[in-house]
Amino acid sequence: MGKNKCKGLLPFRSSSLRRRPKKAADHRSPQSPPPHQAFGTVGSPGGGGGGAVVKTKKKAGVPRLWMRFNRSGESELVELDKNAIIRIAAIPARDLRILGPIFSHSSNILAREKAMVVNLEFIKAIVTAEEVLVLDPLSHEVLTFVEQLRQQLPYKTQPKLHGHAEEQENEPLVSTGRQWLPVPESSDGLQAELPFEFQVLEIALEVVCTYLDSNVADLEKGAYPVLDALAINVSTKNLEHVRSLKSNLTRLLARVQKVRDEIEHLLDDNHDMAQLHLTRKWLQNLQSEVNLGAMASNAPATAALVPLHGSNRSGSLVTSSAMDDSDVEDLEMLLEAYFMQLDGTRNKILSVREYIDDTEDFVNIQLDSHRNELIQLQLTLTIASFAVAFETLIAGMFGMNIPCTLYKTHGVFWPFVGGITAASILLFFIVYGYARWKKLLGS
Repeated sequence: MGKNKCKGLLPFRSSSLRRRPKKAADHRSPQSPPPHQAFGTVGSPGGGGGGAVVKTKKKAGVPRLWMRFNRSGESELVELDKNAIIRIAAIPARDLRILGPIFSHSSNILAREKAMVVNLEFIKAIVTAEEVLVLDPLSHEVLTFVEQLRQQLPYKTQPKLHGHAEEQENEPLVSTGRQWLPVPESSDGLQAELPFEFQVLEIALEVVCTYLDSNVADLEKGAYPVLDALAINVSTKNLEHVRSLKSNLTRLLARVQKVRDEIEHLLDDNHDMAQLHLTRKWLQNLQSEVNLGAMASNAPATAALVPLHGSNRSGSLVTSSAMDDSDVEDLEMLLEAYFMQLDGTRNKILSVREYIDDTEDFVNIQLDSHRNELIQLQLTLTIASFAVAFETLIAGMFGMNIPCTLYKTHGVFWPFVGGITAASILLFFIVYGYARWKKLLGS
């Protein structure tokens, strides 16, 4: 019986011991979710989830205002965020930092696989082979660039992918089996129209160079009167005007120098200039896709034509290299023209700075001349003070209460005063003549 009682009590006690921790866990478990997380937890069915912490998704970038231009000159205002720009232009995210406010006055022209990132002064754009995206198109400075795009892009020659019979007669085309692709330049040396991205780059450089040239002209117009006024009258007001002029000149010179250095960097590297030809890479990709499609559809027939394709491939490589040289040459001529224009603008700024330096030298010479005059006047007054001190010494000696026979002589006062005054004047001229003989005083 005792053994049976023990066996009967053990299950009762063990069950009570199991229930108590569960009851305590229901009220005191640190893993239980707070009331405000009991419902609405993402990823937990029925509002449960055992208190799992769900990370919130990062917010996308704030959409910014862009204006999109296509090849035909049609434009539209769109709001695109960072992810949309990366998806459209296929550029890395770090390139978008160049278009941010930190690099507001920097100059960069970056070539990527399918796009060109342009940051020239106030113009911030992403150019592809088919369209251009302009950042902040409604700002006062960018409006000029937008208007130039609207005026010039519709009149440019556009490459045609799908040609008809009449189009083939007007423009030389090369057949790829399913499409007609335009040839950039004819074999007889006729100049072809610049590609779309070069046209946009030319418009951007033209707007930036014109803007910088106008700023330099305004600087010259206001600089010379201020400098002439300073040369005539050295005053605090004129010095403040010259200081403001020098600060504006330094900032403008730095901005011109940045654009000039970026163009010079492109001119020094033919590979970078070849990478900027987005239209050629775009057409080559289309041609390769067409060839792959034709080879896939005519797989049995292409096996017997392998040597022929090899010969065509070598010929296409030679043609593409010739096109590369021609494209680099065209872009090089374009960049050299604006490089020379920026160099002329830089020379204008340097001429203004030289005029400022000459004016400062002239003002310093004037100040040195006035300083020398003051020193000469101070030396003259020192000599006169020495002569008067000699006369004062004699008068002080006779002013002491010491018995002297001259005090008893009648009528000797005025002759004595006149004599020591004449002696002091003679001493002044002697010292003054010595100073002039030593060229301490002006002639």
